[in-house]
Amino acid sequence: MTIREKAECIIKDIKQETGTNPVQIFNTIAKKEYVSIHGPEHHILDGASLLVAYKNAGGNIDIDRALETLMAEGLRMPGAMCGLWGICGAITSVGAALAIIDGTGPLSTDGTWGKHMQFTSNAIGELGKINGPRCCKRDAITAFKHGILYVNEHYDVTLQYEHMKCEYSPINEQCIKGRCPYYQEKM
Repeated sequence: MTIREKAECIIKDIKQETGTNPVQIFNTIAKKEYVSIHGPEHHILDGASLLVAYKNAGGNIDIDRALETLMAEGLRMPGAMCGLWGICGAITSVGAALAIIDGTGPLSTDGTWGKHMQFTSNAIGELGKINGPRCCKRDAITAFKHGILYVNEHYDVTLQYEHMKCEYSPINEQCIKGRCPYYQEKM
């Protein structure tokens, strides 16, 4: 299955979600057979989970247009960008979702440009402290933690957050186990 085909499946299935917790939405879709443990499909899934939760919480957004825009942006992000570019695709996906909500672009002067940079800086800073190797699930939950805080502080909606207990470590050959804040045996 190509990344585009996976992205189209994500967008189709995520529209059925009704919750306001991006972590739960993410976990539902991440368990589908077309989502790999690691891979660039997370560059679409992560931001899409936030957008759907935002819409479900009462956010004023055209969800079909927002998801199509997010898919286009996510498909432009290459796989392995965490190791090769020094920026995580989960965080950029959630950052793209925030830009879509706010209508932010490279020439925005309304303050959202800088606020989104602060979001990505805080989230990437936490990942830097945890260190690698990559884990798309761990990185997604870290992106959600910071993204949910951002949404709850800046918009007139409330998204739910739960500290996830990782279910993926048995199938993740690069799991960092006890160094991961979501490692189940730590909980």
